[in-house]
Amino acid sequence: MASFSTRFLCSTAVVLGLSGPLLAADSELLIFDWSAFETDGFSTLYGETYGVHPTYTFFGDEEEAFQKLRSGFRADVAHPCTQSISKWRAADLIEPFDLSLIPSYGTVAEVYRTNPIFADDSGVYFIPTDLGATGIAYNSAEVPEADVQTLQVFQDPKYAGRMSLPDNVDDIYALAFLANGVTDWTTATPDDVEAASAWLRQVHENVRAYWTDGAELAQLMATGEILVSWSWNETPAMLKAEDFPVAFEREPVEGSSLWFCGYVNLKDGPGSEEKANVFVESFLQPSVADHMLQELGYASANTDAMADIDPMRLEEAGLNPISVPILAQLPMDNAIREKMIADFERIKAGF
Repeated sequence: MASFSTRFLCSTAVVLGLSGPLLAADSELLIFDWSAFETDGFSTLYGETYGVHPTYTFFGDEEEAFQKLRSGFRADVAHPCTQSISKWRAADLIEPFDLSLIPSYGTVAEVYRTNPIFADDSGVYFIPTDLGATGIAYNSAEVPEADVQTLQVFQDPKYAGRMSLPDNVDDIYALAFLANGVTDWTTATPDDVEAASAWLRQVHENVRAYWTDGAELAQLMATGEILVSWSWNETPAMLKAEDFPVAFEREPVEGSSLWFCGYVNLKDGPGSEEKANVFVESFLQPSVADHMLQELGYASANTDAMADIDPMRLEEAGLNPISVPILAQLPMDNAIREKMIADFERIKAGF
């Protein structure tokens, strides 16, 4: 696993708003991505094919990426998650991939290959590549295991000023929906959003900081500022590698969440279309499944590669099967998601 200090420094550059590509390599392919996916292990086949790795630039969340693309920023490939795809398609930001250059697409689960939001008669607009879990990360030396058996721990005044939540509308509403008994947000109503927002307003009083990526949260927990957080499984894996006393609870009684992300082919990208497609093929290679699990604790969408992974490694990463409800972060009604975005901005502002 990459060292915590290296990962944190990279994340800090993004958080501080440094603009432009952070890693310059192939001038013919610009990837608009989350930080931590830029290491060469994610593009080995690409490097072997072209003798160079892609150039990367980063975003902090998908709404930021969407607004930047809408305002004219140009890149070749981007890395949103499933719930954003219908919005990006409606805004005419993406175009189909050339599957003749992505033979490993056949290893992707059928549920994605047949989803009409991701693929239709006009082509394939989204290819999932990575998935992870969101649950409760906590300082196991100071927080009793019994306290994290419910999501209501985030309303516990005992942890006021010692907890953190994601500055990410999808993860934070996954938490709030689950806390209110909603386990499928594809059927959520405006009233469900109102109830979730009301719950988050109460929790906001306890929040010390909203984190933007896993490395930032790891830093907050490593300093002892934060004892409890709603977290991607990446962060506990990162902290455990540094021998920090952390645990990851995916089985509170109300449940936890799974998210799924992948790549889209941005319309009118300035670089090479061939290279954009070969990059996605490169990401779906079995070697990347192993690299991603080792580096980030995430699973690959390549089902053949994942079938060869030792189940014990998945359990250590926090991706083992669980027996509580799972809210899958699948595409939802755009009007519902836009209400979530608007409400969350008001909640963070104290309204």
